[in-house]
Amino acid sequence: MDTNLVNLIRENALSFGRRTAVRFEKSKVSYRKLDELSDKLSTGLKTRLGISKGDHVCIMMGNCLNFVISYFGILKAGAWVIPVNTFLVAEEVRFILEDSKAKVVFVDDKLLRVVEEAVKGMSNPPDIILTGDKESKDFVSLDALFVDGAHTVAEIHPDDIAVLIYTSGTTGIPKGAMLTHRNLVSNVKDCIKALRIKKRDRVIVFLPMFHSFTLTVCMLTPLIGGASFIILRSVRPFDKVLKTVILRRITAFVGIPQIFHLLSEKKVPWLVKKLLSIRFCISGSAPLSEEVLKNFENNTGLPLMEGYGLSEASPVVSVNPLYGTRKVGSVGIPLSSVDVKIVNDEEKELSCGEKGEIIVKGPNVMKGYFNKPEETSKAIKGDWLFTGDIGKIDSDRYLYILDRKKDMILSHGLNVYPREIEQVLYQHPSIRDAAVIGVKDVRRGEKAVAYVTLKEGFSAQPGELIKFCKGKLAPYKIPHTVKIVTELPRTPTGKILKKDIKKMVEARA
Repeated sequence: MDTNLVNLIRENALSFGRRTAVRFEKSKVSYRKLDELSDKLSTGLKTRLGISKGDHVCIMMGNCLNFVISYFGILKAGAWVIPVNTFLVAEEVRFILEDSKAKVVFVDDKLLRVVEEAVKGMSNPPDIILTGDKESKDFVSLDALFVDGAHTVAEIHPDDIAVLIYTSGTTGIPKGAMLTHRNLVSNVKDCIKALRIKKRDRVIVFLPMFHSFTLTVCMLTPLIGGASFIILRSVRPFDKVLKTVILRRITAFVGIPQIFHLLSEKKVPWLVKKLLSIRFCISGSAPLSEEVLKNFENNTGLPLMEGYGLSEASPVVSVNPLYGTRKVGSVGIPLSSVDVKIVNDEEKELSCGEKGEIIVKGPNVMKGYFNKPEETSKAIKGDWLFTGDIGKIDSDRYLYILDRKKDMILSHGLNVYPREIEQVLYQHPSIRDAAVIGVKDVRRGEKAVAYVTLKEGFSAQPGELIKFCKGKLAPYKIPHTVKIVTELPRTPTGKILKKDIKKMVEARA
């Protein structure tokens, strides 16, 4: 696979230049126009800012057309793209700017104040490029970097770094995963094959574009596949999302579990169902409960495919097949160029159905963590990426995610997987969200404590929920305590922050 993202976009521009690549609000950009605009931006980066091959450039923008143009303009200059989480505060942004040694940061006007605060006191602050509607005399505008004239693309090797993406940091200090052009191209081509992407497909993008899941599945996959995608600034208001789905005849709906939870409870009129052009829906970024999956498909009649991945794997590892058997509770089969094994603590491969750590090998596995050789050597051993996730593989090669290795609870010397308990709690008609953590206990070592939120208009008592688990779980797996709360802490992309729940418990203790 000796190519790169830049060449693939260029080839599409030559093959079907007038076809729409991306829509945003009232604007639409063809493949040819996207190629031309990113060429001009690349020229401006090199001639006006001195960016050269191997330099690092951050993008901190909300969902917009400029994000896409900036992404490919940076790549064409031979630089690394560093997408920055737009929900971070100044201190967190400063860490990424310093750790990545960024020379330039693209920021939209709504986030400028955060970046200005972040660069205060930095010994070598990056140049700030302002995008958006507002103008400022203090900063270079993005428009000023679109330079006409002869354009030369940097010589890019497939194993050159394309993207440096920082892990969410939910378990500690964020690490920058170095993803090469080969990593991303292989993952995108696998996704095109698994999802059977057609040139007439239209993908809706309302998830944050800084996230690896959105970048690969919602942006790169349709672009490399010759399809198109429609960008919305946000998932809110949700009525706008649904309106866009109908009016733009969306064929691929990609979301996170909370979205599908909402749609599983929403009454869908028959006329709306008739107007839908959706071929498939994909859920990613966080675990999807079996109840939500079943209710969504029954309510809408649409196939919902759950997948699994992590930033270090570009990020997709597996997905349920679009045609054929989709197993409820499974995250599907590995992509065509990806190998998956289950190993024990001694790193010995386990048999079919046995539970252990999921390890992944393939051209999608990152080059390593930026400037962290020790962390890299712990994560990648002999070309295998140790994910830190606990799972099992059945006789048909379907993968099941049981939990995070670090979240496993050791009660009376027995392994208890919180997700297994959560799946049972989700079967209760009153439960909206559930998170199970391990709490230190003198007699047991650890005990399982469940934190749950309830659906609007429903009620339940802790004792009732504990009783509900009996007969569905082995006695040692039944939660010792259930606490009903109004809200659970989450990352911007929907993952429940169990570390924040644990901190709260420890503080009270």
